Amino acid sequence: MNSLRGFAWLLVLQSAGELLARGLHLPLPGPVVGLVLLLGALRFEAVRTPVAACADFLLAHLSLLFVPVGVGVMTHLGLLGAYGARLLAVIVLSTWVGLAVTALVLRALIKRT
Repeated sequence: MNSLRGFAWLLVLQSAGELLARGLHLPLPGPVVGLVLLLGALRFEAVRTPVAACADFLLAHLSLLFVPVGVGVMTHLGLLGAYGARLLAVIVLSTWVGLAVTALVLRALIKRT
């Protein structure tokens, strides 16, 4: 029952974030605003305990959340066979670019201090 209360808190805060983002025309998506609201709400024990129970439940069943992705890949095996090498190249290249940019930003920040 406690994990359901935590799930309700998560949904309420995400909905509030969505309303704030749309109502105030913020440049951030609603779920991000909801996460910021959640960060503030976690200071209160009445929110922290149920959300922790919900997080424990979701983490215990995390592998089930990958089933739809696996079914989607199996459904589109033809596309994966046709474009698999290109997809792999794009994934590897974008990973390396992300790592390089992160390293350069870190180096610039270290030099500033």
